[in-house]
Amino acid sequence: MRQLKFYTSLWAMQPHDPTGIKLPHDQVCEMVAAAGYDGLAIDLGAADVSVAHAVRPHLERNNLTPLIVAFPKEIEGFADTLHMAADFGAPFVDVIGQVMPLSIPEMEPIIHRWIEMSDQIGMPIQFETHRNCITNDLFVTLQLIDRIPEMRLCADLSHYVVDREFWYPVSDADRALISRILKRSDSFQGRVASRQQIQLQLDFPQHQKWVALFKEWWREGLASWRDRNPTGDCIFTCELGPPEYAMTDANGIEMSNRWDEALQIKQWVQEIWDHLGGNS
Repeated sequence: MRQLKFYTSLWAMQPHDPTGIKLPHDQVCEMVAAAGYDGLAIDLGAADVSVAHAVRPHLERNNLTPLIVAFPKEIEGFADTLHMAADFGAPFVDVIGQVMPLSIPEMEPIIHRWIEMSDQIGMPIQFETHRNCITNDLFVTLQLIDRIPEMRLCADLSHYVVDREFWYPVSDADRALISRILKRSDSFQGRVASRQQIQLQLDFPQHQKWVALFKEWWREGLASWRDRNPTGDCIFTCELGPPEYAMTDANGIEMSNRWDEALQIKQWVQEIWDHLGGNS
């Protein structure tokens, strides 16, 4: 059986809405579980290992599965994170690699080594499509996945829409590039971007063309995942970041409620999944 699992992130919950209030870990986990999420991503770029250990008992108490998001700054030191993720019971480690040489030939051995370490430790990894890391650029990532067939991705397409400043409507050629990313992606993240903004408010009229585009991509990605996986869990993380990801007004107040928006994305993606055949 195939199942769709929804996660959000601890980073996105600090704060979780325009009030600016940062909830303690126990309340965060209770709130996330009550909303029907299956897990919580722990971002080691926004929090350190001690925070991961502090939140762990609250995750366990609320039956939430941890997902480790790693920002490795050295090659061999990544093993420690893989061991920690295995101990936590994470389904995989989401890698936003901070070792960033300039050329493809220099990048390849880094990716190969991290994959080798993943296999040795028995903790799967996925490379997130993300700015300011080894997968910073869409064109570079496409070359890497062509050269390294075992390299799997976590698709956060918002970064590439901004990175490449896609014009709307997105050309057939650019859509084909995104399709290549989706075909290599084993999980997905939910955020709507435009060519100039990383995170848009979902209900603003001027943003609806981008909302529609991301829904199309999520449908394509989920359909591709189902074609490749007759069984297993497909993880979708609704990750709407706090300021400065979230746009604010002149007083620094967020212009929308990210908690409500994340639940809206969750509902949209569940409807897409159900239309594709649901947990079957």
